[in-house]
Amino acid sequence: MGTAIARPDLSNRPLSCSCERLMAAPARTLFEAWTTGFDRWFAAPGTLRFTAAPGAPFFFYNRIEWGRHPHYGRVLALVPDRSIELAWVTGNGRAEGTEGAETILTITLEPQAAGTLLRLDHRGFVNEASRRAHADNWPLALDELAARVGA
Repeated sequence: MGTAIARPDLSNRPLSCSCERLMAAPARTLFEAWTTGFDRWFAAPGTLRFTAAPGAPFFFYNRIEWGRHPHYGRVLALVPDRSIELAWVTGNGRAEGTEGAETILTITLEPQAAGTLLRLDHRGFVNEASRRAHADNWPLALDELAARVGA
């Protein structure tokens, strides 16, 4: 019998944001972009440590032109070509990113006739400033993903 993966406690942090985008790429390509190919569009080359397995930890710095921000976390769940759920932590010693709080990032991939509908849900922010910054920046990250793997 497997060991359950500890999940972040978000009971006192209800703030969240979400966005979605129709991508021309198939679900398999997007799933790989969020797991094994994160350094092709989000992570700075050479910094990604990611094993696509539930319970596995990950680390990377995001793309240099976005500012140097460490990202840490754990893989909570994976359904190949359908969904990715990560415990997501960012911060660089200042009031930025998730401010060191462990949040939950969920990516859902729904095949469509014209590609794949990607839905991003990010939950568990410590304050409105953190939530707003992510709500503003996730669409920009999805722009980069679309440019790299398909609009």
